[in-house]
Amino acid sequence: MSESHAEKARNKAGIIKTASITALAGNTVLAAVKLWAGFGAGSLAVVGDGIDSSVDVLIAVMSLVVAQVISRPADREHPWGHGRAETVATVLLSCILFFAGAQLMLDSGRDLLRGVQRGVPEAPALFATLLSIAGKVLLALSQYFFGKKADSAMLKANAKNMAADVVISAGVLLGLGLSMLTGIGAVDSGTAVLVGLWVIKSAVGIFAEVNMELMDGSSGAESYRAVFDAVHSVAGAGNPHRTRMRRIAGLWDIDIDIEVDPKLTVWDAHIIASQVERAIKDRVEGVYDIMVHVEPLGDSRGQQNEGYGLSEERINEEGNPSRPSIRRHIT
Repeated sequence: MSESHAEKARNKAGIIKTASITALAGNTVLAAVKLWAGFGAGSLAVVGDGIDSSVDVLIAVMSLVVAQVISRPADREHPWGHGRAETVATVLLSCILFFAGAQLMLDSGRDLLRGVQRGVPEAPALFATLLSIAGKVLLALSQYFFGKKADSAMLKANAKNMAADVVISAGVLLGLGLSMLTGIGAVDSGTAVLVGLWVIKSAVGIFAEVNMELMDGSSGAESYRAVFDAVHSVAGAGNPHRTRMRRIAGLWDIDIDIEVDPKLTVWDAHIIASQVERAIKDRVEGVYDIMVHVEPLGDSRGQQNEGYGLSEERINEEGNPSRPSIRRHIT
């Protein structure tokens, strides 16, 4: 027996909670070490890396809150459930990262432009950065594992954020090494500017991905083709059109119109629609809800005024402009 949506939501919330506690503990230790070493050793780049880990601590706290929210069942104010809280949290995550990166870049850039003389960072900054690289690799792997298991956009985004942190720390390590070898403290400030730019780039990338869900979009045509193939696998169902697929916290919400023989009884048409639903669930992983609208075969009045949704012809044309349109009917 398959899991109900409520059970899936609870399981997902539990995985997110575990991932968040792991990230909270790991980043708290790393942030404390890097801030202590950065201020003590006089390295702006390491301080910036510590600030980035402090932001990760806030993200972990936010994830714990989200886990609690999405586990709630649907109610009168939220008939679709509370899954979109994860989407909102991912947007907030990208904004926090963006402003943290911008602040670091501006502060370090101002020092460079003003010609502020900085001393060469000391050895503790180097050791803290090496610890950061090792810790962030482990945290990134854990967040990716939990994100894949829960199919959570937020955890996957956080895994990418922590993978980017590894690159950041590696850049900081390189800057520290050059600063110590050359005896030029400005190298550290320059590295901090680059770290800030990288954080901003990561933030923009995360927002671009989650924006697809915010706009009820779907990347690629393969999911639509899977739905159309499912319709054609059901005897008596044809001409799938006005198809819409959107994500709600990693699950698909699907609306589709099909055509059936107009001489069928309402009961028989309902049976075909139910078979189409099952066929779609067999081909598309992670379906939240499906709405199948039945129309009489050959009635094009409704399709003439369609202002939304995708047809099979349109998917085929956009996927391969040289490929002729295919309009399959009931066989």
